[in-house]
Amino acid sequence: MKVSYKDIYTVLKTNRFIVIAVVAFAFISSSFSLYTAFSIHKSAMNNAFAINTDGSIIPLKLVAQKENFKVEALAHLELFHRYFYNINASNYEKNLGKALWLGNSSVDNLYRQKKANGVYNRLLQFSLVQEVMSINSKIEEQNDDYTFQTTTVFEINRGSTIDRYELVSTGRLKKIDRNFPNNPHGLLITDYFEKSLKRIQP
Repeated sequence: MKVSYKDIYTVLKTNRFIVIAVVAFAFISSSFSLYTAFSIHKSAMNNAFAINTDGSIIPLKLVAQKENFKVEALAHLELFHRYFYNINASNYEKNLGKALWLGNSSVDNLYRQKKANGVYNRLLQFSLVQEVMSINSKIEEQNDDYTFQTTTVFEINRGSTIDRYELVSTGRLKKIDRNFPNNPHGLLITDYFEKSLKRIQP
Protein backbone atom coordinates (compact mmCIF):
# COMPACT_ATOMS: atom_id res chain seq x y z
CA MET A 1 0.00 0.00 0.00
CA LYS A 2 1.43 3.32 -1.06
CA VAL A 3 1.11 6.24 1.36
CA SER A 4 0.89 9.71 -0.08
CA TYR A 5 3.32 12.18 1.48
CA LYS A 6 0.78 14.87 0.72
CA ASP A 7 -1.76 13.11 2.94
CA ILE A 8 0.80 12.75 5.75
CA TYR A 9 1.67 16.46 5.64
CA THR A 10 -2.02 17.34 5.68
CA VAL A 11 -2.56 15.16 8.74
CA LEU A 12 0.49 16.66 10.46
CA LYS A 13 -0.69 20.20 9.72
CA THR A 14 -4.12 19.34 11.04
CA ASN A 15 -2.64 17.83 14.20
CA ARG A 16 -0.39 20.84 14.64
CA PHE A 17 -3.34 23.19 14.30
CA ILE A 18 -5.32 21.17 16.84
CA VAL A 19 -2.41 21.16 19.30
CA ILE A 20 -1.87 24.92 18.95
CA ALA A 21 -5.61 25.54 19.30
CA VAL A 22 -5.78 23.36 22.45
CA VAL A 23 -2.73 25.09 24.00
CA ALA A 24 -4.12 28.53 23.16
CA PHE A 25 -7.52 27.62 24.61
CA ALA A 26 -5.87 26.23 27.74
CA PHE A 27 -3.80 29.43 28.13
CA ILE A 28 -6.86 31.66 27.68
CA SER A 29 -8.89 29.49 30.03
CA SER A 30 -6.13 29.55 32.69
CA SER A 31 -5.74 33.33 32.35
CA PHE A 32 -9.48 33.82 32.70
CA SER A 33 -9.54 31.54 35.76
CA LEU A 34 -6.68 33.45 37.39
CA TYR A 35 -8.39 36.78 36.64
CA THR A 36 -11.67 35.49 38.06
CA ALA A 37 -9.95 34.17 41.20
CA PHE A 38 -8.12 37.50 41.66
CA SER A 39 -11.36 39.44 41.21
CA ILE A 40 -13.19 37.24 43.72
CA HIS A 41 -10.32 37.59 46.22
CA LYS A 42 -10.25 41.36 45.80
CA SER A 43 -13.99 41.55 46.17
CA ALA A 44 -13.88 39.37 49.28
CA MET A 45 -11.18 41.56 50.83
CA ASN A 46 -13.35 44.63 50.30
CA ASN A 47 -16.45 43.05 51.75
CA ALA A 48 -17.51 41.67 55.09
CA PHE A 49 -20.68 39.76 55.80
CA ALA A 50 -23.16 40.06 58.61
CA ILE A 51 -26.13 37.86 59.44
CA ASN A 52 -29.41 39.68 59.66
CA THR A 53 -32.08 38.82 62.23
CA ASP A 54 -33.92 36.74 59.61
CA GLY A 55 -30.79 34.75 58.77
CA SER A 56 -30.02 36.51 55.49
CA ILE A 57 -26.46 37.52 54.60
CA ILE A 58 -25.76 41.23 54.35
CA PRO A 59 -22.57 42.35 52.53
CA LEU A 60 -20.76 45.26 54.18
CA LYS A 61 -17.91 47.20 52.62
CA LEU A 62 -14.77 47.28 54.76
CA VAL A 63 -14.21 50.85 53.62
CA ALA A 64 -17.67 51.76 54.85
CA GLN A 65 -16.95 49.94 58.08
CA LYS A 66 -13.86 52.07 58.65
CA GLU A 67 -15.81 55.22 57.85
CA ASN A 68 -18.54 54.15 60.26
CA PHE A 69 -15.89 53.36 62.88
CA LYS A 70 -14.46 56.87 62.61
CA VAL A 71 -17.92 58.41 63.02
CA GLU A 72 -18.63 56.24 66.05
CA ALA A 73 -15.16 56.86 67.51
CA LEU A 74 -15.61 60.62 67.29
CA ALA A 75 -19.06 60.32 68.86
CA HIS A 76 -17.62 58.12 71.63
CA LEU A 77 -14.87 60.65 72.40
CA GLU A 78 -17.38 63.49 72.34
CA LEU A 79 -19.61 61.62 74.77
CA PHE A 80 -16.77 60.75 77.14
CA HIS A 81 -15.24 64.22 77.32
CA ARG A 82 -18.64 65.82 77.80
CA TYR A 83 -19.49 63.45 80.66
CA PHE A 84 -16.06 63.72 82.28
CA TYR A 85 -15.57 67.49 82.08
CA ASN A 86 -19.05 69.01 81.80
CA ILE A 87 -19.85 68.85 85.51
CA ASN A 88 -21.33 70.84 88.36
CA ALA A 89 -22.36 70.24 91.97
CA SER A 90 -25.66 68.60 90.98
CA ASN A 91 -24.64 66.34 88.09
CA TYR A 92 -21.00 65.37 88.63
CA GLU A 93 -21.68 61.97 90.24
CA LYS A 94 -24.09 60.94 87.48
CA ASN A 95 -21.88 62.24 84.66
CA LEU A 96 -18.68 60.71 86.01
CA GLY A 97 -20.45 57.38 86.52
CA LYS A 98 -21.43 57.41 82.83
CA ALA A 99 -17.91 58.45 81.78
CA LEU A 100 -16.33 55.52 83.62
CA TRP A 101 -18.29 53.10 81.42
CA LEU A 102 -16.50 54.51 78.36
CA GLY A 103 -12.91 53.99 79.51
CA ASN A 104 -10.73 51.42 81.25
CA SER A 105 -8.68 51.64 84.43
CA SER A 106 -6.65 54.58 83.08
CA VAL A 107 -9.81 56.71 83.24
CA ASP A 108 -10.74 55.33 86.64
CA ASN A 109 -7.25 56.08 87.98
CA LEU A 110 -7.48 59.67 86.77
CA TYR A 111 -10.88 60.02 88.41
CA ARG A 112 -9.53 58.69 91.71
CA GLN A 113 -6.55 61.01 91.49
CA LYS A 114 -8.77 64.04 90.94
CA LYS A 115 -10.98 62.92 93.81
CA ALA A 116 -7.97 62.52 96.13
CA ASN A 117 -6.76 65.99 95.11
CA GLY A 118 -10.08 67.51 96.19
CA VAL A 119 -11.28 68.54 92.72
CA TYR A 120 -14.85 67.40 93.31
CA ASN A 121 -14.94 68.66 96.90
CA ARG A 122 -14.11 72.16 95.64
CA LEU A 123 -16.85 71.76 93.07
CA LEU A 124 -19.33 71.18 95.89
CA GLN A 125 -17.84 73.67 98.34
CA PHE A 126 -17.81 76.64 95.97
CA SER A 127 -20.75 75.58 93.74
CA LEU A 128 -18.53 75.68 90.69
CA VAL A 129 -19.91 75.07 87.21
CA GLN A 130 -17.50 73.49 84.70
CA GLU A 131 -18.98 73.73 81.22
CA VAL A 132 -17.50 72.24 78.05
CA MET A 133 -17.44 74.72 75.17
CA SER A 134 -15.91 72.62 72.40
CA ILE A 135 -14.42 69.16 71.76
CA ASN A 136 -12.13 68.50 68.80
CA SER A 137 -10.72 64.98 68.32
CA LYS A 138 -8.24 63.57 65.82
CA ILE A 139 -7.95 59.81 65.26
CA GLU A 140 -5.04 57.95 63.69
CA GLU A 141 -5.09 54.29 62.63
CA GLN A 142 -2.14 51.97 62.11
CA ASN A 143 -2.60 48.20 61.80
CA ASP A 144 -5.97 48.34 63.57
CA ASP A 145 -4.42 50.31 66.45
CA TYR A 146 -6.40 53.50 66.94
CA THR A 147 -4.92 56.45 68.81
CA PHE A 148 -6.53 59.82 69.44
CA GLN A 149 -5.77 63.33 70.58
CA THR A 150 -8.62 65.48 71.84
CA THR A 151 -8.62 69.21 72.54
CA THR A 152 -11.34 70.17 75.00
CA VAL A 153 -12.11 73.79 75.80
CA PHE A 154 -14.10 74.34 78.97
CA GLU A 155 -15.04 77.19 81.29
CA ILE A 156 -15.16 77.23 85.07
CA ASN A 157 -17.76 79.63 86.41
CA ARG A 158 -16.73 80.76 89.89
CA GLY A 159 -19.63 83.17 90.26
CA SER A 160 -17.77 86.45 90.03
CA THR A 161 -15.24 85.24 87.46
CA ILE A 162 -15.20 82.85 84.52
CA ASP A 163 -11.93 81.14 83.55
CA ARG A 164 -11.45 79.32 80.27
CA TYR A 165 -9.05 76.38 79.83
CA GLU A 166 -7.76 74.27 76.98
CA LEU A 167 -7.08 70.61 77.77
CA VAL A 168 -5.23 68.28 75.41
CA SER A 169 -5.73 64.59 76.16
CA THR A 170 -4.49 61.44 74.42
CA GLY A 171 -5.23 57.72 74.44
CA ARG A 172 -6.22 54.66 72.46
CA LEU A 173 -9.51 53.15 71.40
CA LYS A 174 -10.32 49.47 71.77
CA LYS A 175 -13.28 47.67 70.23
CA ILE A 176 -15.52 45.85 72.70
CA ASP A 177 -19.08 44.55 72.75
CA ARG A 178 -21.77 47.19 72.74
CA ASN A 179 -23.56 47.76 76.02
CA PHE A 180 -26.79 49.72 75.76
CA PRO A 181 -27.22 52.31 77.14
CA ASN A 182 -23.91 52.43 79.04
CA ASN A 183 -21.56 52.01 76.06
CA PRO A 184 -23.60 52.27 72.85
CA HIS A 185 -20.61 52.59 70.48
CA GLY A 186 -18.81 49.45 71.67
CA LEU A 187 -15.51 51.26 72.23
CA LEU A 188 -13.23 51.61 75.23
CA ILE A 189 -10.77 54.41 75.92
CA THR A 190 -7.41 53.06 77.12
CA ASP A 191 -4.09 54.68 78.08
CA TYR A 192 -5.95 57.92 78.79
CA PHE A 193 -3.67 60.81 79.67
CA GLU A 194 -4.19 64.53 80.23
CA LYS A 195 -1.25 65.80 78.21
CA SER A 196 -1.54 69.53 78.85
CA LEU A 197 -3.80 72.10 80.46
CA LYS A 198 -3.52 75.83 79.95
CA ARG A 199 -5.60 78.89 80.68
CA ILE A 200 -6.74 80.81 77.63
CA GLN A 201 -8.61 84.02 76.99
CA PRO A 202 -12.41 83.73 76.85
